[in-house]
Amino acid sequence: MAGASLLLLLDDISLLMDDVSVMTKVAAKKTAGLVGDDLALNAEQVTGVKPSRELPVIWAVAKGSAVNKVILVPAALLISYFIPWLITPLLMIGGLYLSYEGAEKVIHKFWPTLLPHDEEQNAHRKANADETVDLVAFEKDKIKGAIRTDFILSAEIIVISLGAVTAAGGDIVQKGIVLSIVAAVVTVGIYGLVAGIVKIDDAGLHLIEKSQAGDSKHKFGEFMLAAAPKLMKFLSIAGTIAMFLVGGGIIVHGIGFLHYGVEDIAHLTGVFEGLTTTLLNGLVGLIIGAIVVAIVTTIGNVRGKDDKASSAH
Repeated sequence: MAGASLLLLLDDISLLMDDVSVMTKVAAKKTAGLVGDDLALNAEQVTGVKPSRELPVIWAVAKGSAVNKVILVPAALLISYFIPWLITPLLMIGGLYLSYEGAEKVIHKFWPTLLPHDEEQNAHRKANADETVDLVAFEKDKIKGAIRTDFILSAEIIVISLGAVTAAGGDIVQKGIVLSIVAAVVTVGIYGLVAGIVKIDDAGLHLIEKSQAGDSKHKFGEFMLAAAPKLMKFLSIAGTIAMFLVGGGIIVHGIGFLHYGVEDIAHLTGVFEGLTTTLLNGLVGLIIGAIVVAIVTTIGNVRGKDDKASSAH
């Protein structure tokens, strides 16, 4: 009798894992685009960090990302079970934040005089140039910012995965297993790739030092060394664009008239419907992000004047 019960249990577990495997593949396909965006954003986060500090910064952000997933997976399961209506507002807040971050980066790059002077960036540049300065203290804010951004993208990945499992008819146990697998694979995969990307130049330099001029290894090392800064530049740009695409996409899907408006316009373009939808999502993210930056900057300026007036009295 006990043997039969054990066989039934093993059969149930086997069926459960088969279902989980199928649902995990569906969730992976649904979130593939976001994972690419997450990779670009996280690689962009380490730009400006001194080479010797890149891996420690990535490791710190990876640990923060793991903590994010530990919070997000059970939170998503609880919210979906007890208060499913709360998921959309929370995602909208995340979309606004991503759009704001992207717009702030663009304005800092092209119209820096429109925003308050960034003392933090100047301090970090000086710290990188000064060997006697403890860079860990200067990196804390950068790490915190990267973990905040990771939290929002991770939340979006978890929620989309949850929707895919729900659509496939998964129960609470299957949802928990699938979300845990997706969270673990995404965290290890993204930060492993980021660590590899930022060390391409070191790998190229190693090949050059261990080979003779003119041979294939030496040439490949030179190629890697030359390509590394260009790749990081590309990832920096791609990361900013990803903020608009993901943030705008969240906002568009959360606001009915925007969603239907984008769909209607994109439908007119025929075979380019998917591309048009993506570009329109990005445009919405850029516009709304710029509006949020304007609001935040105005509030900051008003508060600054109030503080000066108070100190004068």
